[in-house]
Amino acid sequence: WVPFCRKHDIEPRNPEAYFALKGDPTKNKKRSDFVKDRRRVKREYDEFKVRINGLPDSIRRRSDAFNAREEMKQLKHMKESGADPAEIIKVQKATWMADGTHWPGTWASPSRDHAKGDHPGILQVMLKPPSSDPLMGGGEESFLDFSDVDIRLPMFVYVSREKRPGYDHNKKAGAMNALVRASAILSNGAFILNLDCDHYIYNCLAVREGMCFMMDRGGEDICYIQFPQRFEGIDPSDRYANHNTVFFDGNMRALDGLQGPMYVGTGCMFRRFALYGFNPAEPDKIPQKGAEAQALKASDFDPDLDVNLLPKRFGNSTMLAESIPIAEFQGRPIADHPAVKFGRPPGALRAPREPLDATTVAEAVSVISCWYEDKTEWGDRVGWIYGSVTEDVVTGYRMHNRGWRSVYCITKRDAFRGSAPINLTDRLHQVLRWATGSVEIFFSGNNAFLASRKLKVLQRLAYLNVGIYPFTSLFLIVYCFLPALSLISGQFIVQNLNVAFLIFLLTITVCLIGLALLEVKWSGVALEDWWRNEQFWLISGTSAHLAAVVQGLLKVIAGIEISFTLTSKSAGEDVDDIYADLYLVKWTSLMIPPIVIGMINIIAIVIAFSRAVFATVPEWGKFIGGAFFAFWVLAHLYPFAKGLMGRGRKTPTIVFVWSGLIAITLSLLWVAINPQQGNPVQGIGGFQFP
Repeated sequence: WVPFCRKHDIEPRNPEAYFALKGDPTKNKKRSDFVKDRRRVKREYDEFKVRINGLPDSIRRRSDAFNAREEMKQLKHMKESGADPAEIIKVQKATWMADGTHWPGTWASPSRDHAKGDHPGILQVMLKPPSSDPLMGGGEESFLDFSDVDIRLPMFVYVSREKRPGYDHNKKAGAMNALVRASAILSNGAFILNLDCDHYIYNCLAVREGMCFMMDRGGEDICYIQFPQRFEGIDPSDRYANHNTVFFDGNMRALDGLQGPMYVGTGCMFRRFALYGFNPAEPDKIPQKGAEAQALKASDFDPDLDVNLLPKRFGNSTMLAESIPIAEFQGRPIADHPAVKFGRPPGALRAPREPLDATTVAEAVSVISCWYEDKTEWGDRVGWIYGSVTEDVVTGYRMHNRGWRSVYCITKRDAFRGSAPINLTDRLHQVLRWATGSVEIFFSGNNAFLASRKLKVLQRLAYLNVGIYPFTSLFLIVYCFLPALSLISGQFIVQNLNVAFLIFLLTITVCLIGLALLEVKWSGVALEDWWRNEQFWLISGTSAHLAAVVQGLLKVIAGIEISFTLTSKSAGEDVDDIYADLYLVKWTSLMIPPIVIGMINIIAIVIAFSRAVFATVPEWGKFIGGAFFAFWVLAHLYPFAKGLMGRGRKTPTIVFVWSGLIAITLSLLWVAINPQQGNPVQGIGGFQFP
């Protein structure tokens, strides 16, 4: 597959995505044998998928056969030893590999030392490191003609870190740190690309473009290159703003003009040296090396570093400590110009490392053990930072706080593609997780208020916004409720509707519209995408953000942790519809506030309209002014209402019953507290309909 892609310039190089492309595959292909090669590779890939999909069944049959053999052996041993044949034979239902040994990881029938959270570390070198020189293929011994194609493959290693009961494995952050340590011993690449499991490379040159930033003159203080997230499988209308173009094409591009974009958890290429928790290099303090063949030491990049503290900081692996200065040197910018004071001469990379042996692999296995991080700075100052749901933002913040900068790289062809939840409930829970992490950041030592002076003022403001934005939901709730409740009570949101108020309102509106138009024009975001973003901002602000604030306050003040469960209620009828998940209705308590807001605004409009119709002197101006705000709220909630209806209006009736009762109760309570002007209530808590 890889030589085929190189031979014919295939994009994307994800076979599933490539073969699913619509259109003429021969477009812009110059070689005459492309059709034949593609047909052969497609057949090979289809057969490969059949084998992969059949693995669970073949593994089960193999394991049953091996387990039966073990039972027969044990029965034979019992007969030879004269044991009671009536005694029950107990043989663990193990999962077996093709070579006749136990799978060291989780078994199909979990048992001690072979369960999801209880298994040893596993490391398998699948492909050895490639040679330094190109390796051309042949045309006779292979099915395809690769005579003028480089057939080298990169080093490929399977890693599964050790997990044991009682040890906090720190989820994604812990997994990434284990990979950083293992790769330092096995390959020690100067740069690390981080992709989530639901993303794939869409542009094979993206990594090279990122490396150009770091290795160009002036790039020695760049800690990571963040690429924008692009998604597939989103409904054409992007009902829940999954593309998030306002953030990726607006906010992140703006941050690129400051200290750099935030790390968003995927599609990011790191400088390994920056992940180790070091500050950017200061060229004036670093002595120039005379002989490039000289062994690299820690003092080469930090003269003040105490080498004796490396084990306390990085653990007791000598190989890991020795790899740090090599990674730092290999990641330096190329000194191809006299202006580059801190760099390496072109072609002066260290000699290739020795071939992997059992000792090296054993060392790599030891650094992915669950105890390795004990009493070290991993997760605190080194690597991905622990203690937050949004460990990505905190990790990037720590780097910026040490004086590093980052770069936002938008390639002409999307660098990576991924998937995103198009279901309403799944999307709300995704936003809830992000907002919960932001609340945790606000109440932690990672609050930008406490940042060092190395964090620029505007960059600090951007990080402050990350921790504060969920709290805007409190004001948003008031804005959504107050105009509607004022309509119900016959009042307006201000005491006197005069010219001064209208001028202020018009000025604010014009400024907001002008700001939005400037942002849209500068970032290139389509007006429809901007409006979808505004709609989902209100939907998430009245649901997920509010829940995150409540959840965070309860956790910080009372130590209480709550969760929001979801239950599938109805599904799309067409299982072949790629957007079937869009119409799936899952009930979650996060839906209650937006439903109540929508119902109260509808009730308020109906009551105010009835009052204006039946009044002796109708006040249509007052009604239109008040109803405008209610209609504006309902316009923002339109995607939420469509998602709640599902396909065929299958929303559970109990949802509307309880939401309606809550809405009516709040409306009557407001009327009782703040009755209609000019119509005194009859007694305490009284109210009057029009």
